[in-house]
Amino acid sequence: MTTVPRKIISQKLYRRRCVVPYPVRTITTRSQSTGSGCFFERLPAEVFNMVLDRLSVLEISVFSMVSKAISRYIMNHISTQAWRTRKILQKLHHHQWSNHPSRDDTDTLGHYKALGLLYKRCTLLLPTKDRLKFIYSTFSQVPCFMMDQCTSSTGCPFFSSYGAFLQTLIAGWDELECHRVFIFLCDFTNLPRKIESVVTGKPGVCQRLELQIRGFCRQVLLEPWHSRRDTLFWLTRILQPWPMVSQARLLFILYGPLLPDGSLGWQELLGVGESQCSLWDLAKALVLLHSNLEATAWTTDTVLGILEELTVLPRAWHVESVARLLVLCGNALCYSILASKALNGRLIEISRLLVYLILVCEKEGYCMNWSVRMVQQVCQVFSSPADRWSFIQGIENMFSEVTMEMYEVVMAGNRLEDMEPFGSLCSLLNASAHFHTEVVYMFLKD
Repeated sequence: MTTVPRKIISQKLYRRRCVVPYPVRTITTRSQSTGSGCFFERLPAEVFNMVLDRLSVLEISVFSMVSKAISRYIMNHISTQAWRTRKILQKLHHHQWSNHPSRDDTDTLGHYKALGLLYKRCTLLLPTKDRLKFIYSTFSQVPCFMMDQCTSSTGCPFFSSYGAFLQTLIAGWDELECHRVFIFLCDFTNLPRKIESVVTGKPGVCQRLELQIRGFCRQVLLEPWHSRRDTLFWLTRILQPWPMVSQARLLFILYGPLLPDGSLGWQELLGVGESQCSLWDLAKALVLLHSNLEATAWTTDTVLGILEELTVLPRAWHVESVARLLVLCGNALCYSILASKALNGRLIEISRLLVYLILVCEKEGYCMNWSVRMVQQVCQVFSSPADRWSFIQGIENMFSEVTMEMYEVVMAGNRLEDMEPFGSLCSLLNASAHFHTEVVYMFLKD
């Protein structure tokens, strides 16, 4: 009988222990599942497309953050013509905008904000240049976005939708990235060439193009932002490449008054009687440029130069229209323009402008104390008592001169046919009485 060595017995026992079955693993860790892909990545493409078609735009945007593979697949899915037609174009068809947004309008803007969030999330890992190429490769195929193909003559409803999309897309981006966005927009829409056509041509000749530029710049770039700093950034991008004369022309195209037929009122400010509400947007834009101390692109002299150029478009405005614009611009800008004229010795011009400022305060129901304080501040610009006395005399003489001019207009016309000159004369007489009453009261009080 042969004996088995102890070493061989121990090796057999070791093998026997090694084949003892362990419990089957039922949970897969994230690192172990990376190689084989997640459940959705293993689905056939047709099934995955059916899943995406059942999701809302907001749900797809959340889904795109699951993994890089799914994000790439979603980018391919939303690049198809069928998805683009259903989710981008279909919302614009047979859609009418009203002056006061309805529920449908709000829903449409909400849909395009969700689209902005989707494109923001699914392109999150791409460089800015590649993100913009992918996004605009989709939106450049929308006829309304390409201004050359837009058939609307008074403004396109897509502009507001695209503004909501763009605001959501680039929220949180720094100024350099936003500047790249602006350059991309200019390249895709030929915006600089279009602006050059309207600022170098005769005002009002290219009405359709003027309105398209106004609608695109305001609804896409300027109005979606709630922060004055953001609005100033985009307004600076639009205006800065152009010389001062063109900046004034472009500012009028963007914010000038509109006629009832929707065209720009180039000739409306040449006469008397323009309502203050029609100049309100223009005044707010000037105040925005003038009041931001952090903006190195705009100085007081630059804004005053733009305002001077603005008030001679297409010819010199009526003095009352200029005065109404200055009143709406507020204390700082109004004083700056008046003080600038005073320092340059333009006493007759500033006296006439102050008389019409007083007249506008009377017509619009503003406190006459404001105009008295403004005259008082401008008076301090003059260093010598003789210059101040000459300035005060100039205002009083101008009151008489403007009164006589209005009286001659009333006497030359038929008062029954046109009551406006007679009404302006009465307003000027009342304005003079209220102004001098306020001056006497201030003198006695002091």
